[in-house]
Amino acid sequence: MSRQGAEATAGGAERHQPARRDRGDEQSSSPLPESLRDRRPAKPPEPLPGSVIDAHTHLDACGADTPELVAGAMQRAAAVGVAKVVTIADDLAAARWAATAATWHPDLYAAVALHPTRADTLDDAARAELGELARQPKVVAIGETGLDHYWDAAPHPAQAEAFAWHIQLAKDVGKPLMIHDRDAHDAVFDVLRAEGAPPEVIFHCFSGDAQLARRCADAGFAMSFAGPVSFRNATDLHAAAKLAPAELLLVETDAPFLTPHPQRGTVNEPYALPYTVRALAALRGADLAELCTRLRSNAERIYRLS
Repeated sequence: MSRQGAEATAGGAERHQPARRDRGDEQSSSPLPESLRDRRPAKPPEPLPGSVIDAHTHLDACGADTPELVAGAMQRAAAVGVAKVVTIADDLAAARWAATAATWHPDLYAAVALHPTRADTLDDAARAELGELARQPKVVAIGETGLDHYWDAAPHPAQAEAFAWHIQLAKDVGKPLMIHDRDAHDAVFDVLRAEGAPPEVIFHCFSGDAQLARRCADAGFAMSFAGPVSFRNATDLHAAAKLAPAELLLVETDAPFLTPHPQRGTVNEPYALPYTVRALAALRGADLAELCTRLRSNAERIYRLS
């Protein structure tokens, strides 16, 4: 990540090392992370002229941890044009929860994996359970996995080994690989090259510059843009967003973190995604309705959503 990219994501760094969750059983999740509990919710945006899909969020970390609360979050999202949501796991308990929560609502889907900062917990039992969860029909991706060289939470060799295992899992189950990449662009590509990338790869919360966008485009990897693309000082990220091929674009909230401008500093949720969509349209000089159609069709194709 460039200096500008690091500045752009400042204040959202907690995204990259999720708070350790203490779930009493496999059907419960943490409340809103402590770092966000004093913040107000984001103001709802104007509805979009077309529907889009939140390609990456953490509904459990948003506090939506029961069927009723999930239904409320999905209703708030649908009211502004966010038609479907993919909720992401970062540890084993979150993976269990996400796979179960996806069965609570027809427009909610899940991804399962161990976050790279949890790579040292990928033992044989975790591998076996993730393998079972990954094969569930509403689990549509393997993620988030990858490399995080910013936080000193798991040794880099353990991260690379876990990343390679998740790559193979994605290929085994025939589902997209969702990558977390922080301060590790070259190392991520090295592992992908060594292991062989699956057919569909998503760089979640894309944090690179135009050079990285070109590398992803050349490889056919999707780039999912989150709130930081709306930040005024994220000039490197702006350049990447302008360059990314339309057919490889996705959008996400990564909620409850990284709330887009002009709601930066509030608590994020899938309903805030239209702020990011509008920022992306402005950067690319794209018609908003046409961009919505493209973003939705991309997500449906990559995740194989009906």
